[in-house]
Amino acid sequence: MKTDAAADVAARYERFAQAEAPGRSELYAQWADGVARDVDVQRIIARIAPTHRQPPLVFAVSRLLGAPEQEYAAWAEWLRRHADALIAECGRRSLQTNEPLRCAALLPALAAIDGPLALLEIGASAGLCLYPDRYSYRYTASERGSAVTCLDPPDGASSVTLECDLRGDRLPTLRMPEVVWRAGIDLHPLDAADAADRRFLTTLAWPGEQGRAARIDAALEVAASDPPLLVRGDATDRAVLEALAEQAPRQATLVITTPGVLPHIPREGRGRLIDAVRSLPARWVTIDPPTLHSEWHPAIDASRCHGFVLGLDGVPLAAVDPLGGFVEWRA
Repeated sequence: MKTDAAADVAARYERFAQAEAPGRSELYAQWADGVARDVDVQRIIARIAPTHRQPPLVFAVSRLLGAPEQEYAAWAEWLRRHADALIAECGRRSLQTNEPLRCAALLPALAAIDGPLALLEIGASAGLCLYPDRYSYRYTASERGSAVTCLDPPDGASSVTLECDLRGDRLPTLRMPEVVWRAGIDLHPLDAADAADRRFLTTLAWPGEQGRAARIDAALEVAASDPPLLVRGDATDRAVLEALAEQAPRQATLVITTPGVLPHIPREGRGRLIDAVRSLPARWVTIDPPTLHSEWHPAIDASRCHGFVLGLDGVPLAAVDPLGGFVEWRA
């Protein structure tokens, strides 16, 4: 007989297998489907705290610890033999997806803000989304005959090239931002120069996601060469956010970014954070699910939004891929 926790695991992994993994990682889809049918494995995963047993985290940690990237039976057998180590490591880790490609979705909003810019990211992980000015961009308007817009840093092409599809019949203004200060807040900030942190971040890329681990690794080199100011703390505490914002240079426009982090913050804390951001003399750029909060003005018709929403100060600008793969400009 299943416990409530095991039943929750079964339901959560079944949703992941059916709705989230297909098209991104067939291996993760197979593993999640196997967990949804395997009571013994469900009971092991149920021993992990609910906030640390998401399928992408459990699967990434298992790979970090040496689980074979093979069919479900081999993975499940490894998990049974290493259950205690997996549970302990998952308890120390959290989902810290640090995808530099999100900068391709952020860039159209940043281009609408007068610079120079002081960037402050909430949920910064290792800070890879704090370098929109250090990456190269290739925007392809696939619905307009595959015309490509190329943007490079002033000193030449970057070792990190971000490819993004521009969809729809409207195109945003695209230009490289001038960033003069970059900082972030995270509950557990990661060090781009630390080998263990680097390995964890690249392992968070799902098997089958072509080129993603290599892109993260290249962006880690950029961040390690010029580290941002990363603060360990809870950004839902207004004092933490205000203290870091106070350090931004006065001659720059402070831009607070929340690219994909708000869904991972409980509702009460999320409300406090949004209120704190809106109270500061700063611009706010966010990437969120359309129904996550009520800050959108004008309101969003979620049935017409395919993806997440890119917003500037609560104004919806575009439908975007949550990891930056496409931008459909609506503003």
